[in-house]
Amino acid sequence: MTRKLVDYKKLDHTLAALLIETYPYGYGDDDILTFKNANGEIVEAVELKTDETIYMVKISKSLASFISNFEENIEKELEDKSKPVLEKIDAQEANNEFISDFEPEEEDDFE
Repeated sequence: MTRKLVDYKKLDHTLAALLIETYPYGYGDDDILTFKNANGEIVEAVELKTDETIYMVKISKSLASFISNFEENIEKELEDKSKPVLEKIDAQEANNEFISDFEPEEEDDFE
């Protein structure tokens, strides 16, 4: 099984949802793993398991905030996605603008 060290900000939506499912009320001292990374720095993380990978999600103050505000963040994101991306325009007006963009202003004589 592969192990990956990741920051929670880089988790995709599926893994973020799994993180919340795994730690619905936040994480405690017993959930925190402490180790040294390749640079010799001490890292604290919580474990998140999938079928193929064990993710070590780095702990920060903002991770605790992320977990506690997850529902609110998802609702905001879904609201943003429900807003139309394109504005409605009149088809005839758009067609006239398109045609006028390609009409030559002057004819030049190239000889």
